[in-house]
Amino acid sequence: MSRFLVRRLAEILVVTAAMAFVIYALIGLMPGDPIDLMITADPRITPEDAARLKAVYGLDRPIAERFLAWAGAAVQGDLGYSRLFSQPVGDALLPRLGNSALLMGTSFLLAVAIALPAGIAAARRPGGRADHAINLACFAGISVPSFWLALMLILLFAVGLRWLPAGGIATVGDGGLADRLRHLVLPVASLTLASIGGYTRYVRAAMIEALRQDYVRTARAKGAGETRVLWGHALRNAMVPVVTILALSFGGLFSGALITETVFAYPGMGKLIADAVLGNDYNLALAGLLLATLVTLFANLAADIAYAALDPRITYR
Repeated sequence: MSRFLVRRLAEILVVTAAMAFVIYALIGLMPGDPIDLMITADPRITPEDAARLKAVYGLDRPIAERFLAWAGAAVQGDLGYSRLFSQPVGDALLPRLGNSALLMGTSFLLAVAIALPAGIAAARRPGGRADHAINLACFAGISVPSFWLALMLILLFAVGLRWLPAGGIATVGDGGLADRLRHLVLPVASLTLASIGGYTRYVRAAMIEALRQDYVRTARAKGAGETRVLWGHALRNAMVPVVTILALSFGGLFSGALITETVFAYPGMGKLIADAVLGNDYNLALAGLLLATLVTLFANLAADIAYAALDPRITYR
Protein backbone atom coordinates (compact mmCIF):
# COMPACT_ATOMS: atom_id res chain seq x y z
CA MET A 1 0.00 0.00 0.00
CA SER A 2 2.83 2.42 0.83
CA ARG A 3 4.40 1.98 -2.62
CA PHE A 4 1.00 2.51 -4.22
CA LEU A 5 0.47 5.73 -2.24
CA VAL A 6 3.91 7.03 -3.13
CA ARG A 7 3.31 6.30 -6.81
CA ARG A 8 -0.11 7.95 -6.76
CA LEU A 9 1.19 11.01 -4.94
CA ALA A 10 3.93 11.31 -7.57
CA GLU A 11 1.29 11.09 -10.30
CA ILE A 12 -0.78 13.77 -8.54
CA LEU A 13 2.29 16.01 -8.43
CA VAL A 14 2.96 15.53 -12.15
CA VAL A 15 -0.68 16.13 -13.13
CA THR A 16 -0.86 19.22 -10.92
CA ALA A 17 2.29 20.66 -12.49
CA ALA A 18 0.97 19.97 -16.00
CA MET A 19 -2.42 21.48 -15.17
CA ALA A 20 -0.74 24.51 -13.62
CA PHE A 21 1.14 25.19 -16.85
CA VAL A 22 -1.93 24.63 -19.04
CA ILE A 23 -4.13 26.88 -16.88
CA TYR A 24 -1.41 29.54 -16.69
CA ALA A 25 -0.94 29.48 -20.46
CA LEU A 26 -4.69 29.67 -21.16
CA ILE A 27 -5.16 32.54 -18.74
CA GLY A 28 -2.08 34.27 -20.19
CA LEU A 29 -3.53 34.00 -23.71
CA MET A 30 -6.76 35.73 -22.68
CA PRO A 31 -7.16 39.19 -24.24
CA GLY A 32 -6.19 41.95 -21.87
CA ASP A 33 -3.77 41.81 -18.97
CA PRO A 34 -3.75 43.84 -15.72
CA ILE A 35 -1.73 46.61 -17.36
CA ASP A 36 -4.24 46.88 -20.22
CA LEU A 37 -7.01 47.18 -17.63
CA MET A 38 -5.06 49.94 -15.89
CA ILE A 39 -4.74 51.79 -19.22
CA THR A 40 -8.49 51.47 -19.79
CA ALA A 41 -9.21 52.83 -16.31
CA ASP A 42 -6.68 55.67 -16.56
CA PRO A 43 -6.20 57.04 -20.12
CA ARG A 44 -3.40 59.31 -18.85
CA ILE A 45 -1.02 56.33 -18.81
CA THR A 46 1.34 56.68 -21.75
CA PRO A 47 2.61 53.78 -23.89
CA GLU A 48 6.03 54.26 -22.27
CA ASP A 49 4.47 53.91 -18.81
CA ALA A 50 2.61 50.76 -19.93
CA ALA A 51 5.79 49.21 -21.31
CA ARG A 52 7.67 50.03 -18.11
CA LEU A 53 4.90 48.51 -15.94
CA LYS A 54 4.82 45.34 -18.05
CA ALA A 55 8.58 45.01 -17.63
CA VAL A 56 8.26 45.49 -13.85
CA TYR A 57 5.58 42.79 -13.55
CA GLY A 58 7.28 40.50 -16.08
CA LEU A 59 4.39 40.61 -18.56
CA ASP A 60 6.77 41.26 -21.44
CA ARG A 61 8.52 37.89 -20.96
CA PRO A 62 7.53 34.59 -22.64
CA ILE A 63 4.76 32.57 -20.98
CA ALA A 64 7.08 29.68 -20.09
CA GLU A 65 9.52 32.01 -18.31
CA ARG A 66 6.69 33.75 -16.46
CA PHE A 67 5.24 30.40 -15.41
CA LEU A 68 8.56 29.19 -13.99
CA ALA A 69 8.88 32.40 -11.99
CA TRP A 70 5.33 31.99 -10.67
CA ALA A 71 5.86 28.30 -9.86
CA GLY A 72 9.06 29.09 -7.94
CA ALA A 73 7.24 31.66 -5.85
CA ALA A 74 4.21 29.35 -5.37
CA VAL A 75 6.41 26.55 -4.03
CA GLN A 76 7.59 29.00 -1.37
CA GLY A 77 3.98 29.86 -0.45
CA ASP A 78 3.64 33.07 -2.47
CA LEU A 79 0.62 32.71 -4.77
CA GLY A 80 0.67 36.33 -5.84
CA TYR A 81 -1.65 39.27 -5.23
CA SER A 82 -5.37 39.40 -5.99
CA ARG A 83 -6.36 42.47 -7.97
CA LEU A 84 -10.08 42.05 -7.28
CA PHE A 85 -9.76 41.76 -3.50
CA SER A 86 -6.62 43.91 -3.07
CA GLN A 87 -4.98 41.32 -0.82
CA PRO A 88 -2.73 38.26 -1.16
CA VAL A 89 -4.33 35.33 -2.96
CA GLY A 90 -4.08 33.09 0.10
CA ASP A 91 -5.98 35.59 2.25
CA ALA A 92 -8.73 35.86 -0.37
CA LEU A 93 -8.89 32.10 -0.95
CA LEU A 94 -8.93 30.59 2.53
CA PRO A 95 -12.22 32.06 3.86
CA ARG A 96 -14.09 31.01 0.73
CA LEU A 97 -12.45 27.60 0.82
CA GLY A 98 -13.85 27.09 4.31
CA ASN A 99 -17.29 28.28 3.19
CA SER A 100 -17.32 25.84 0.27
CA ALA A 101 -16.03 22.97 2.41
CA LEU A 102 -18.90 23.50 4.85
CA LEU A 103 -21.56 23.88 2.15
CA MET A 104 -20.40 21.10 -0.17
CA GLY A 105 -19.44 18.68 2.59
CA THR A 106 -22.81 19.01 4.32
CA SER A 107 -24.85 18.65 1.14
CA PHE A 108 -22.68 15.73 -0.05
CA LEU A 109 -23.09 13.78 3.21
CA LEU A 110 -26.84 14.42 3.31
CA ALA A 111 -27.29 13.36 -0.32
CA VAL A 112 -25.34 10.13 0.22
CA ALA A 113 -27.16 9.38 3.48
CA ILE A 114 -30.52 9.68 1.71
CA ALA A 115 -29.50 8.05 -1.59
CA LEU A 116 -28.16 4.83 -0.03
CA PRO A 117 -31.37 3.65 1.69
CA ALA A 118 -33.51 4.98 -1.18
CA GLY A 119 -31.46 3.11 -3.79
CA ILE A 120 -31.53 -0.08 -1.73
CA ALA A 121 -35.30 0.17 -1.24
CA ALA A 122 -35.77 0.65 -4.99
CA ALA A 123 -33.49 -2.27 -5.88
CA ARG A 124 -35.08 -4.65 -3.39
CA ARG A 125 -38.12 -5.17 -5.62
CA PRO A 126 -37.46 -3.73 -9.12
CA GLY A 127 -40.70 -2.73 -10.78
CA GLY A 128 -42.59 -2.53 -7.49
CA ARG A 129 -44.46 0.45 -6.07
CA ALA A 130 -41.51 1.67 -4.02
CA ASP A 131 -39.26 1.41 -7.07
CA HIS A 132 -41.67 3.39 -9.25
CA ALA A 133 -42.14 6.09 -6.59
CA ILE A 134 -38.41 6.47 -5.96
CA ASN A 135 -37.61 6.52 -9.69
CA LEU A 136 -40.26 9.19 -10.25
CA ALA A 137 -38.76 11.34 -7.50
CA CYS A 138 -35.25 10.79 -8.90
CA PHE A 139 -36.23 11.75 -12.43
CA ALA A 140 -37.97 14.86 -11.10
CA GLY A 141 -34.88 15.85 -9.13
CA ILE A 142 -32.56 15.28 -12.08
CA SER A 143 -34.83 17.16 -14.49
CA VAL A 144 -35.39 20.28 -12.38
CA PRO A 145 -32.86 23.05 -13.21
CA SER A 146 -30.76 23.93 -10.17
CA PHE A 147 -31.33 27.68 -10.52
CA TRP A 148 -35.12 27.19 -10.69
CA LEU A 149 -35.06 24.94 -7.62
CA ALA A 150 -33.01 27.50 -5.71
CA LEU A 151 -35.42 30.29 -6.67
CA MET A 152 -38.45 28.22 -5.65
CA LEU A 153 -36.89 27.51 -2.26
CA ILE A 154 -36.27 31.23 -1.78
CA LEU A 155 -39.83 32.13 -2.80
CA LEU A 156 -41.34 29.53 -0.49
CA PHE A 157 -39.22 29.67 2.66
CA ALA A 158 -37.74 33.18 2.52
CA VAL A 159 -40.39 35.29 0.78
CA GLY A 160 -43.60 33.38 1.50
CA LEU A 161 -43.13 31.81 4.91
CA ARG A 162 -40.23 34.05 6.04
CA TRP A 163 -38.69 31.19 7.95
CA LEU A 164 -35.19 31.44 6.50
CA PRO A 165 -32.92 34.12 5.01
CA ALA A 166 -32.84 34.38 1.24
CA GLY A 167 -29.06 34.44 0.89
CA GLY A 168 -25.73 35.45 2.27
CA ILE A 169 -23.61 33.70 4.85
CA ALA A 170 -24.58 35.54 8.06
CA THR A 171 -26.69 38.44 9.28
CA VAL A 172 -24.80 41.71 9.62
CA GLY A 173 -24.08 42.28 13.29
CA ASP A 174 -24.88 38.71 14.32
CA GLY A 175 -22.71 35.99 12.81
CA GLY A 176 -23.40 33.45 15.55
CA LEU A 177 -23.58 29.70 15.02
CA ALA A 178 -27.39 29.56 14.94
CA ASP A 179 -27.52 32.43 12.42
CA ARG A 180 -24.84 30.76 10.27
CA LEU A 181 -26.82 27.51 10.24
CA ARG A 182 -30.00 29.31 9.21
CA HIS A 183 -28.21 30.80 6.22
CA LEU A 184 -26.91 27.36 5.26
CA VAL A 185 -30.29 25.62 5.16
CA LEU A 186 -31.51 26.77 1.74
CA PRO A 187 -28.25 26.38 -0.26
CA VAL A 188 -27.59 22.99 1.35
CA ALA A 189 -31.16 21.89 0.59
CA SER A 190 -30.81 23.06 -3.02
CA LEU A 191 -27.55 21.18 -3.63
CA THR A 192 -28.76 18.09 -1.78
CA LEU A 193 -32.01 17.84 -3.74
CA ALA A 194 -30.11 18.33 -6.99
CA SER A 195 -27.70 15.48 -6.15
CA ILE A 196 -29.95 12.85 -4.57
CA GLY A 197 -31.58 11.72 -7.83
CA GLY A 198 -28.35 10.80 -9.59
CA TYR A 199 -26.80 9.12 -6.56
CA THR A 200 -29.94 7.07 -5.93
CA ARG A 201 -30.05 5.85 -9.51
CA TYR A 202 -26.41 4.72 -9.33
CA VAL A 203 -27.00 2.90 -6.04
CA ARG A 204 -30.13 1.24 -7.42
CA ALA A 205 -28.37 -0.02 -10.55
CA ALA A 206 -25.38 -1.34 -8.61
CA MET A 207 -27.61 -3.04 -6.01
CA ILE A 208 -29.75 -4.74 -8.66
CA GLU A 209 -26.60 -6.16 -10.24
CA ALA A 210 -25.23 -7.28 -6.85
CA LEU A 211 -28.47 -8.95 -5.80
CA ARG A 212 -28.31 -11.17 -8.91
CA GLN A 213 -24.94 -12.65 -7.95
CA ASP A 214 -24.42 -16.19 -6.73
CA TYR A 215 -23.08 -15.20 -3.32
CA VAL A 216 -26.38 -13.44 -2.52
CA ARG A 217 -28.39 -16.54 -3.40
CA THR A 218 -25.97 -18.61 -1.29
CA ALA A 219 -26.39 -16.28 1.68
CA ARG A 220 -30.16 -16.50 1.43
CA ALA A 221 -29.99 -20.31 1.09
CA LYS A 222 -27.97 -20.44 4.31
CA GLY A 223 -30.75 -18.59 6.12
CA ALA A 224 -29.31 -15.06 6.26
CA GLY A 225 -31.92 -12.41 6.98
CA GLU A 226 -32.95 -9.88 4.37
CA THR A 227 -31.35 -6.98 6.25
CA ARG A 228 -28.01 -8.82 6.45
CA VAL A 229 -28.20 -9.79 2.79
CA LEU A 230 -28.90 -6.23 1.68
CA TRP A 231 -26.59 -4.28 3.97
CA GLY A 232 -23.92 -6.86 4.77
CA HIS A 233 -23.44 -8.69 1.49
CA ALA A 234 -24.90 -6.85 -1.50
CA LEU A 235 -24.26 -3.23 -0.50
CA ARG A 236 -20.55 -3.70 0.18
CA ASN A 237 -19.95 -5.06 -3.32
CA ALA A 238 -22.36 -2.61 -4.93
CA MET A 239 -20.49 0.33 -3.41
CA VAL A 240 -17.35 -0.29 -5.49
CA PRO A 241 -18.73 1.38 -8.67
CA VAL A 242 -20.77 3.86 -6.63
CA VAL A 243 -17.64 5.10 -4.83
CA THR A 244 -16.14 6.03 -8.21
CA ILE A 245 -19.16 8.17 -9.06
CA LEU A 246 -19.16 9.80 -5.62
CA ALA A 247 -15.46 10.65 -5.86
CA LEU A 248 -15.81 12.20 -9.31
CA SER A 249 -18.93 14.13 -8.35
CA PHE A 250 -17.36 15.50 -5.17
CA GLY A 251 -14.58 17.18 -7.11
CA GLY A 252 -17.05 18.74 -9.50
CA LEU A 253 -19.39 19.69 -6.67
CA PHE A 254 -16.61 21.44 -4.77
CA SER A 255 -15.72 23.85 -7.55
CA GLY A 256 -18.79 23.80 -9.76
CA ALA A 257 -21.63 25.00 -7.53
CA LEU A 258 -21.50 28.38 -9.23
CA ILE A 259 -25.25 28.64 -9.88
CA THR A 260 -26.26 27.82 -6.32
CA GLU A 261 -23.65 30.14 -4.82
CA THR A 262 -24.70 32.95 -7.17
CA VAL A 263 -28.43 32.61 -6.48
CA PHE A 264 -27.91 32.54 -2.71
CA ALA A 265 -25.07 35.12 -2.77
CA TYR A 266 -22.91 32.58 -0.97
CA PRO A 267 -19.17 33.44 -1.00
CA GLY A 268 -17.74 30.08 -2.02
CA MET A 269 -15.12 28.68 -4.38
CA GLY A 270 -17.37 28.35 -7.43
CA LYS A 271 -18.34 32.02 -7.39
CA LEU A 272 -14.79 33.04 -6.55
CA ILE A 273 -13.30 31.24 -9.56
CA ALA A 274 -15.95 32.66 -11.91
CA ASP A 275 -15.42 36.21 -10.61
CA ALA A 276 -11.66 35.84 -10.92
CA VAL A 277 -11.85 34.63 -14.53
CA LEU A 278 -14.32 37.32 -15.56
CA GLY A 279 -12.32 39.99 -13.76
CA ASN A 280 -8.97 38.92 -15.27
CA ASP A 281 -7.59 38.28 -11.79
CA TYR A 282 -4.96 35.85 -13.07
CA ASN A 283 -3.35 34.87 -9.77
CA LEU A 284 -6.63 34.19 -8.01
CA ALA A 285 -8.15 32.28 -10.95
CA LEU A 286 -5.04 30.12 -11.28
CA ALA A 287 -4.94 29.28 -7.57
CA GLY A 288 -8.67 28.50 -7.45
CA LEU A 289 -8.59 26.24 -10.52
CA LEU A 290 -5.50 24.42 -9.24
CA LEU A 291 -7.19 23.86 -5.88
CA ALA A 292 -10.22 22.38 -7.65
CA THR A 293 -7.86 20.09 -9.59
CA LEU A 294 -6.21 18.93 -6.37
CA VAL A 295 -9.56 18.21 -4.72
CA THR A 296 -10.59 16.05 -7.69
CA LEU A 297 -7.27 14.17 -7.72
CA PHE A 298 -7.33 13.45 -3.99
CA ALA A 299 -10.98 12.41 -4.17
CA ASN A 300 -10.00 9.82 -6.77
CA LEU A 301 -7.14 8.65 -4.55
CA ALA A 302 -9.58 8.26 -1.66
CA ALA A 303 -11.83 6.20 -3.94
CA ASP A 304 -8.94 3.88 -4.82
CA ILE A 305 -8.20 3.36 -1.13
CA ALA A 306 -11.89 2.72 -0.45
CA TYR A 307 -11.92 -0.05 -3.09
CA ALA A 308 -9.51 -2.14 -1.02
CA ALA A 309 -11.56 -1.54 2.12
CA LEU A 310 -14.80 -2.60 0.42
CA ASP A 311 -13.47 -5.60 -1.51
CA PRO A 312 -10.73 -7.74 0.12
CA ARG A 313 -9.85 -9.14 -3.31
CA ILE A 314 -8.46 -5.74 -4.31
CA THR A 315 -4.90 -5.15 -3.15
CA TYR A 316 -2.27 -2.55 -4.02
CA ARG A 317 0.89 -4.55 -3.39
